[in-house]
Amino acid sequence: MSAAGPLVEVQDLAKEFLAGASGFMKTRTPIRAVDGVSFSIDRQETLGLVGESGCGKTTTGRLTLRLIEPSSGSVRFAGTDILALEPPALRALRRDMQIVFQDPFGALNPRMTAGELIVEPLVVHGIGDATAHERKLRRLLDMVGLAAHHAGRFPHEFSGGQRQRVCIARTLALDPAFVVCDEAVSALDVSVQAQILNLLHDLKAELGLTYLFISHDLGVVRHISDRVAVMYLGQIVELGTREAIFAAPAHPYTRALLQSVPSRAKGRKSFFTIEGDVPSPAKPPPGCRFHTRCPLVFDRCRVEAPKLRPAVAPGHIAACHLVEPAT
Repeated sequence: MSAAGPLVEVQDLAKEFLAGASGFMKTRTPIRAVDGVSFSIDRQETLGLVGESGCGKTTTGRLTLRLIEPSSGSVRFAGTDILALEPPALRALRRDMQIVFQDPFGALNPRMTAGELIVEPLVVHGIGDATAHERKLRRLLDMVGLAAHHAGRFPHEFSGGQRQRVCIARTLALDPAFVVCDEAVSALDVSVQAQILNLLHDLKAELGLTYLFISHDLGVVRHISDRVAVMYLGQIVELGTREAIFAAPAHPYTRALLQSVPSRAKGRKSFFTIEGDVPSPAKPPPGCRFHTRCPLVFDRCRVEAPKLRPAVAPGHIAACHLVEPAT
């Protein structure tokens, strides 16, 4: 981690949505999608955010960029409270905070060429003239592994991996310091995933980028992350270095996720699944939210919510009553 300190600091972040009334339901049901999430990301660090679908990962990423407004909590970027910014100041800060979306086809306007899409952020922010845009375009295309002639193509003329390269080039047009990668490789073939992950890794080193990398795939997170945060039902249940999380997971949910990764042993494919269904975020269980599916559950888990506490190694924390404090 960088000695310069955190670039992004998130504290007690929460987001509550109201489910719409329908049929005989006349009241709107509150759904706590993100509930008291805290983390920091150092400069030039990659924090992986992992968990099952619906756990609140994407909402957390968008709250961190203030693409949606939080219900409570704080987000600081380079020391600035972005939730306190008025629209003009927030718009200026957007140059430093960008996102790569999951679906590269859905993220691109089908009526615009790749070149137009990539330079559009420069046009929107009034940066440079047409000549400067052309120079920047050529540099960005080369940076993401595309050729100059690709600038004239439309999104449907690219493969999925090439479209994601266009999205990445567009993200980098404003020279951001912080990038949220929201399931940025999950829509791609495995071989293409590796290429895009390597590209993101190289760009981080070349440009000094800081990433929040959101994924449900532990193998992907392990490849690219410096630290890993594990999320369950709107809350972070474990956070630590990549080595600590994968070598000595402290939370039963993290261990279950690691065991659910397909593996081959003695020539036979094995696959472990977590028992039970994810509870509804509209009515989370009391106590530990994972207790309804945890094989190690005991009475205290059902009534008392565990707090994040030091475990196993310095900087490694987990929210479980069975966690032994670090020595």
